[in-house]
Amino acid sequence: MLIEENKELAPLTTLGIGGPARWYVSAGTEADIADAAAWARGESVPLFVLGGGSNLVVADAGFDGLVLHIALKGIHAQAGVAGFNERVYRVAAGEDWDQFVQRTVEEDCAGLECLAGIPGTTGGTPVQNVGAYGQEVSRVIDRVRAFDLHEQTFVEFTATDCAFAYRHSRFNTTDRGRYAVSRVDYRLNLHGNAMLKYADLQKEFATNTTPGLREVAETVRSIRRSKGMLIVEGDPDSRSAGSFFKNPIVNAEGAAAVAAVVGEEPPRFPAGPGRESAVKLPAAWLIEKAGFTKGYTLGAAGISSKHTLALVNRGGATAAAILSLADKIRDAVERQFGIQLQMEPMMLGFDKS
Repeated sequence: MLIEENKELAPLTTLGIGGPARWYVSAGTEADIADAAAWARGESVPLFVLGGGSNLVVADAGFDGLVLHIALKGIHAQAGVAGFNERVYRVAAGEDWDQFVQRTVEEDCAGLECLAGIPGTTGGTPVQNVGAYGQEVSRVIDRVRAFDLHEQTFVEFTATDCAFAYRHSRFNTTDRGRYAVSRVDYRLNLHGNAMLKYADLQKEFATNTTPGLREVAETVRSIRRSKGMLIVEGDPDSRSAGSFFKNPIVNAEGAAAVAAVVGEEPPRFPAGPGRESAVKLPAAWLIEKAGFTKGYTLGAAGISSKHTLALVNRGGATAAAILSLADKIRDAVERQFGIQLQMEPMMLGFDKS
């Protein structure tokens, strides 16, 4: 295990901002994870687990602790309990997410095709319960292996154990900061059909109701690129942390109140299982109705020219500038609609306030 000092973190994030880590370890094995955790505990320094850096805002002062960068590699595929009808992929947490999704669609396994083009690593997917275009990883995750930083041992969780909900899991709520994911197992439908529940995809395939998995994955990437949600070298709109705000979930009265303010019915989507009486409103729509347009800038921080849900680093932006813009947007949405937008990225190096 090699411990580096004063490691710059900005190049390890898609937003490209923030100061250095006081200490840094790149973990290529589970033994590295355990050793790094033991070192941090012995030295009484805080520890942060870093994946692909795609959903992260690092403070300008950096992080006065140990950053444990998960870099484990390896993918093993095997037949599931249903034999020829399913396949289980055991994926090391440091594997590139989009490359793994591409492999599954090329091997004709359904369940992740609508999650193509999302930046980051597989280890981050159960933490955030990553979802897009009608799919969530919670529907196909079979098991998560992680290192318990409190008990200093490896444990495994079933999907039920993970307590998944919209953009939530035990890993980013009740047990935030307790576990370092080392492997995720996904149970996919071999020779299954692609999911076409999302309006954008239904529109794209209006004349082709049974597209192949590869075709759907490529279409999703194309849509994401048009919205600045695909990492493309040289594209300033891709220098972001992805969706900066979660889509708020409101009851029928809340949706009606928004409609009364705007004078039109807001777009809405199902809130998910167990929340049939609630709906999910697009945060991007609320932001635009609150007066923030695509391409809006506040110094070196700005809103993507392709999608109002992405805050971008126009070049040389600071974390303080990004958060100042985020606060301005949240205040405007709350003032106009009475809805408090919640930030989606993880925050590193900031005080709890």
